[in-house]
Amino acid sequence: MEYTVQKLGRLAGISTRTLRYYDEIGILKPARINSSGYRIYGQDEVDQLQQILFYRELGLSLDHVKEIMTSPTWSKADALKQHHAQLLDKRRQLDLLITNVENTIASAEGRKTMTDQQKFAGFKQKLIDDNEQKYGQEIREKYGDVAINQSNAKLKNMTQEQHEELTRLTEKLYGTLAEAVKQGDPGSELAQTAAALHKQWLTFYWSDYSKEAHAGLAQMYVSDERFTAHYDEKQPGTAEFLRDAILIYTGQSES
Repeated sequence: MEYTVQKLGRLAGISTRTLRYYDEIGILKPARINSSGYRIYGQDEVDQLQQILFYRELGLSLDHVKEIMTSPTWSKADALKQHHAQLLDKRRQLDLLITNVENTIASAEGRKTMTDQQKFAGFKQKLIDDNEQKYGQEIREKYGDVAINQSNAKLKNMTQEQHEELTRLTEKLYGTLAEAVKQGDPGSELAQTAAALHKQWLTFYWSDYSKEAHAGLAQMYVSDERFTAHYDEKQPGTAEFLRDAILIYTGQSES
């Protein structure tokens, strides 16, 4: 079956403007243009649009989606299996939060007692699951399963006081880093303070710290576009600046 832009938009629940934009950026081209100048989409394009919307639902940028789907190693079947696994993870995360809310209601009504740790268990598990979904493969290859499992366990067992301290530290780290980037010198006192704060931040997650591992993580912030996008969201170049500041702080050379 073939579809015009309007019909495909209604079928998928998206606007015709979105479909035209997908055509413009080369992520979803119509099968053909008919004699009246209308875009016509066939079954292959319908399936391709479904994949795009799956990726978008999982939070991927259009640039990342395009990179994935135009890769010569991309497989529709493998992509569907991956989508299925990621959606199951999201459902498990929601189930954890739902259970947490239900237990909190029961606690408020006097039907059960919750420890402070239990009150935040669902949020911590969600953070762990989100990190695993986004970066799990890369960080496990780099640091090994044992180190990552220990890090996840440390986060999961964090007390409320430690969690609040981590939150304050994170805000201080990002604020200091933003000011240091404005100065432009990764070797400045402010930049080195940011690197030291980053080390302190890591100790909340890592069981063991080493300068080599710290420098390796900093390099990953630049080599992995997802980390780079996170740090560069408000100020482009922040990921590279932080990498350089950490390399100076740890005394390690760029690999």
